[in-house]
Amino acid sequence: MTLPYSSSLVNEALRLRKNGYSYEEISKKLKIAKSSAYLWCNQVVLNEKAKKRISGRMAIGIKKAKEVLKTKKDNIMKIISDNSNNYVSKIESNKEFNKLLCSFLYWGEGSKNTNSLIFTNSNPKMIRSYLNLLRESFELDESKFRALVHVHEYHEDIEIKKYWSKITNIPLSQFSKSYLKPHTSKNIREGYKGTISIRYYNYKIALELSFIYNRFADKLIK
Repeated sequence: MTLPYSSSLVNEALRLRKNGYSYEEISKKLKIAKSSAYLWCNQVVLNEKAKKRISGRMAIGIKKAKEVLKTKKDNIMKIISDNSNNYVSKIESNKEFNKLLCSFLYWGEGSKNTNSLIFTNSNPKMIRSYLNLLRESFELDESKFRALVHVHEYHEDIEIKKYWSKITNIPLSQFSKSYLKPHTSKNIREGYKGTISIRYYNYKIALELSFIYNRFADKLIK
């Protein structure tokens, strides 16, 4: 019976394996199936030098795979970012559209008590977006705004208030006494500026936003 591979080829595979070559490397180098490389060499006992080479090659392979995945992810993110920029650039902003957006932001983050508007969040971009939409959609009396900051024990209260005053364009004189969250001195969150709750005393606007998001949702799910 004729063997499909010569004994010299098998011996070369064994030599490579003893020198720390992976089955995939042996397969490519000798132009044989990876399964054949494994079948011939899986009983080979590796010395420390061979083990070190295989471990090193694996580490290189993992690093290259991570780089390929990162490049692929970066390319996908760029495509999505460009498409999103193109999409947003085509949207025409107007009072009606802004009011609809405002109602949906309020639906997600606002209080469901319609006696007044109460919007709470820790994300400055979210807070700015809500207030910009609210101010563009309604004739407001700025003196009716009140702000309450939820701070941790490691926060400098006045600095946090100044930060949120700048974000919201609400003067410090309209900030209430801050709410101090207890037992928060150990878990310090770098860059975290606490949470702000913004109240605007106008039940009619609260009702209108509530009706808008409910009516629009009803229209979508019919």
